[in-house]
Amino acid sequence: MRNFLLTTCVGAVAVFAMGAAHANDELIKMSQNPKDWVMPTGNYANHRYSQLKQITAANVGKLQVAWTFSTGVLRGHEGGPLVIGNVMYVHGPFPNPVYALDLNNDAKILWKYEPKQDPNVIPVMCCDTVNRGLAYADGKIFLHQADTTLVALDAKDGKVVWQAKNGDPAKGETGTSAPMVIKDKVLIGISGGEFGVDCHVTAYDLKSGRRVWRGHSQGPDDHLLVDPEKTTALGKPIGKDSSLKTWQGDQWKTGGGCTWGWISYDPQLNLIYYGSGNPSTWNPSQRPGDNKWSMTIFARNPDTGMAKWVYQMTPHDEWDYDGVNEMILTDQQIGGQPRKLLTHFDRNGLGYTLDRDSGELLVAEKFDPKVNWTSGVDMNKSSPTYGRPKVVPEYSTEKQDVNHKGICPAALGSKDEQPAAYSPDTSLFYVPTNHVCMDYEPFRVSYTAGQPYVGATLSMYPPPGESHMGNFIAWDGKTGKIVWSVKEQFSVWSGALATAGGVVFYGTLEGYLKAVDAKTGKELYKFKTPSGIIGNVTTYEHGGKQYIAILSGVGGWAGIGLAAGLTDPTAGLGAVGGYAALRNYTSLGGQLTVFALP
Repeated sequence: MRNFLLTTCVGAVAVFAMGAAHANDELIKMSQNPKDWVMPTGNYANHRYSQLKQITAANVGKLQVAWTFSTGVLRGHEGGPLVIGNVMYVHGPFPNPVYALDLNNDAKILWKYEPKQDPNVIPVMCCDTVNRGLAYADGKIFLHQADTTLVALDAKDGKVVWQAKNGDPAKGETGTSAPMVIKDKVLIGISGGEFGVDCHVTAYDLKSGRRVWRGHSQGPDDHLLVDPEKTTALGKPIGKDSSLKTWQGDQWKTGGGCTWGWISYDPQLNLIYYGSGNPSTWNPSQRPGDNKWSMTIFARNPDTGMAKWVYQMTPHDEWDYDGVNEMILTDQQIGGQPRKLLTHFDRNGLGYTLDRDSGELLVAEKFDPKVNWTSGVDMNKSSPTYGRPKVVPEYSTEKQDVNHKGICPAALGSKDEQPAAYSPDTSLFYVPTNHVCMDYEPFRVSYTAGQPYVGATLSMYPPPGESHMGNFIAWDGKTGKIVWSVKEQFSVWSGALATAGGVVFYGTLEGYLKAVDAKTGKELYKFKTPSGIIGNVTTYEHGGKQYIAILSGVGGWAGIGLAAGLTDPTAGLGAVGGYAALRNYTSLGGQLTVFALP
């Protein structure tokens, strides 16, 4: 069930209720109503699954457009709307408008909020002016603006209740991620890894906006919010100065490790989970060492921010394989034993399953067969390199001023932030993926606050001998195996939605909303919206009818050439050349399209 953390037991409702006292009571109660969509991730477990089943594999082919709404903004539209009762809340990219629409009255605009932001923030947004969505709690709508202002709006009239500054765009810090409300706090990350930002996740008081705690991705232990003896990595204490020992001098202060992905939460364990991104600079020879704790899964206590465990997926990242993608929480059996699991599809092309209580690594397998930078992860617990990927020397980028060719995946990874879905009905994960390789030439770069701190030139293209750049796959997280795979001409840059009707939805960069059979991947329906889709599919029920909603508006990293009018093939960190053909299939837009059965 999409609105409960546990996925397979009959007693899930009762078990989840035990955790209700430990979390925001109102939000948990609301999230148990499948008619609404009250969190950007669907539920705390990041399932993006709905119990609604009016739309089924048998009738989805009859879907029709019910209504549409223009956001009035071009550029990339990531994320999706919230639906709370009879009101839908829709957001847009910079300048980050928010609309409240009356579902009882022909989607009439109840209110609009559009912040006044300095346009100088646009050049320091690395990969388009996207925003990944809104959060709701306590009668408030929360927005993380591009200029890093976290704002709480009154859900009834859109007036500002409080606001807090989460960063400084002059240093390259920007806001693109969706807030997450946990208990009495609003949690938010930060963007800016390409500008040498010292990145973090921060908790703000739900009522007042007061900053409660901030945990960084690298630096001294008190800066990281780790306990050298109690915080573990693969079951062992991380020890004193675990991060500082892996950076030279003060390099950690411009180390990146940004946190612009999704946050999940287990109310029973009282732990939040998220990933950190690439270390700065992209030139690995300038930052010797493992560069901890970039590229890391963090499990933290939401009350204090203290980390319980960490796991670094790509030590000393040489390819920009950010680890920010969502952590999906399920309860399943492995080896005949019930386990509390965390599944993560990393940019590096590996699908990980860990025990979310202890951080034990259970599965690490390639979810795109073309991944070649590593031969796999050392799973031998007695090995000194246990848990580390085995790097293939041919695809290392350690040598400066050398064009390293044929690396798979490209820097945008086998999957970027576009979130996967999980269905408890099939016990499968549905994953939008990139099928892209790259050439990567690092060069020396100096740090200047507010200026790009990249130090690499890239070009991107499909794997040798192939022409398609994306797949939509079903994945078994217990075994690390692809169950089925659907080819797409371009990367699948949209978030997925699984439903109790046996249907899985996703969008394509050309602009199609597609529906496939959850068990087989067979295409059941498609409709071309006005612009390319990089948003996340949402479903809700109103007036007894189930609706499917999707934002279209091409952009994001893959669509940055179209979004920003770029033509140099190496611009957009290599994406412009790789996705040049996209302009033959779609154009700029900014529209919400809502579907229903006749």
